[in-house]
Amino acid sequence: MNAINAMLARVPRYVLFLVAGIVQVSLIAAMVGDRVYILRSGTDVILKTRAVDPRDFLRGDYVVLDYDIVSVESGDLAGKPAPYGDYYMFVKLAPGSDGFHRAVSMHRDRVPLAPGEVLIRGRINRGQNCGDKTPEFCKSMRLDYGIGRYFVPQGEGREIEKARNDGKLAVVAAVTSGGRAAIKRLLIDGNPVYDEPLF
Repeated sequence: MNAINAMLARVPRYVLFLVAGIVQVSLIAAMVGDRVYILRSGTDVILKTRAVDPRDFLRGDYVVLDYDIVSVESGDLAGKPAPYGDYYMFVKLAPGSDGFHRAVSMHRDRVPLAPGEVLIRGRINRGQNCGDKTPEFCKSMRLDYGIGRYFVPQGEGREIEKARNDGKLAVVAAVTSGGRAAIKRLLIDGNPVYDEPLF
């Protein structure tokens, strides 16, 4: 430890600040680049939102979103051993006759897809299990896809809240081949109201 401290003491301070700045800018650029990759290369899916308790709706300048695909039937996994802690699952989505994508099935790994189907990856948080002594899959599991909030211009959240609670709000999400998702656009009555900028 003393050798590291002695080496750092010989490096001019401006060099240390420069390195720290480069690291921070690189991390931000990586996050922005990852988001741009999802939005540009992902497959678009249209998700129906559902009402959320208004007390949880607006905290600052973002909207809390809940989806029909959040609660998914476990199918053949029900009652089988589940991992400990937080873990990821894949949910197969297929477009319905109304244009909205619906959850078809839940899987531990990627599965083959028919035309129009998409796999989205969601996290199941610890504490969801139906086993008496060891974790087991419940008949239905709640997943977090990382698209549960959307930042809006200041003061414009109430209009989105009303549209969401009236069942008029939908989300276009981009989903990569690896299952990661990002919100691309908000629709009210099928019309675009907010587009996520790439930068």
